[in-house]
Amino acid sequence: MEQNFAHLREVPYANVSSDERTIAILTHVLSLFFPILAPLIIYLVKKDDSRYVGEHAKEALNFGISIFIFCMISIPLCLLIIGVFMLIAIGIGSFILHIIAAVKAADNVLYRYPFSIRLIK
Repeated sequence: MEQNFAHLREVPYANVSSDERTIAILTHVLSLFFPILAPLIIYLVKKDDSRYVGEHAKEALNFGISIFIFCMISIPLCLLIIGVFMLIAIGIGSFILHIIAAVKAADNVLYRYPFSIRLIK
């Protein structure tokens, strides 16, 4: 029996204003440059005003924290050479997933990052 877990990755939203959509997109784009700070500020400022923006900021923040943890694990492994490849893979993967999340935000869909540790619920 095959189970489909795709519905857990993408949650569609209805009745989202263009301002909310824009802020959600900016959350993911700014996370490329400030992976923890940008989503944290947006989450703290907008979580009570817009559930849509709050959820996007929370997802981006969880992913930013997860990426930080993965990088901290990879740095000592650089002595064994494998850490260098892990850091490169983390950087490329993070970039791609942030772009995917921004595109999904433009389509009024909450994207759940894979490999993200859900620290903030």
